Amino acid sequence: MTDLTLVIGNKNYSSWSLRPWLYLKHFDIPFNEVLIPLYSDGYKEKILQYSPSGKVPYLKDGELGVWDSLAIMEYLAEKYPEKKGWPEDLKVRAMARSVSAEMHSGFFALRENMPMNCRKVFEVFVPPENAMKDVERIKDVWSKNRREYCLKGPWIFGEFSIADCMYAPVVMRFHTYSIELNELEKDYIQTMRSHPAIKEWLAASNEETEIIITSEIKVAP
Repeated sequence: MTDLTLVIGNKNYSSWSLRPWLYLKHFDIPFNEVLIPLYSDGYKEKILQYSPSGKVPYLKDGELGVWDSLAIMEYLAEKYPEKKGWPEDLKVRAMARSVSAEMHSGFFALRENMPMNCRKVFEVFVPPENAMKDVERIKDVWSKNRREYCLKGPWIFGEFSIADCMYAPVVMRFHTYSIELNELEKDYIQTMRSHPAIKEWLAASNEETEIIITSEIKVAP
C-alpha cells in the first residue's frame, strides 16, 4: 500500500509524464498510476480533479499535491534521500541541475518540430535549422559528460540521476527521427532504451489506441 499516486498522460506522447514515472520506477518507489488520455473527451476536467494547473504529470502524496516534472522529482529526491536522485559531488550535482534546468526551460524548436511519438520511426528526417541547433546542443551535453564520467557508469553523469529522467524523452525522439549519432551518443541511447522501465513504457505505448494528430507528423523523404 502506498500513498503516492502519479497522474500521467498517454505513454506514447506525454514526454513530461515519462520523466517522474521513470524516476519512480528506476528507484523502485511504489506508486499508483492514473493515466488520463490527453485531448480525449473531458480530459481537461479529469486532470483538474487532481492538478490545479490542469496539466500532467501530477504527484499526490497523501494530502500533498506536487505538479511539474522537475518539481516532482526534486520532491522525491528529498523524500527519499537514500535513492540519491542527484549526484553526490557538489560540482557534478551543479552540472546535473544545470543541464536538467536547460532541458526544462528550453529546446522549444525540438519540441515543436519533433514531438515524442514512441510508436513511430522515420527513417529519413531532416530537422529544420532551429531544431538542429537544439539537437546539436543536446548531443554535446551527452558526449561531453559521458566522456568525463564514463568510469562511474553509463548514464550522463555516470550514475543514474534526475538528469537522465529529464533527457529520456529526447532519447525517444532521437530514435523516432533517426538522428545521426556518434558512438558515445548511440551508447547512451542504447543504455536508456535497454532500461527495464523504458521497455515497460514502450510496450504500454504500443498498446495505446489514442491518436493525437499534431504528434503524428508526416515526414517527406
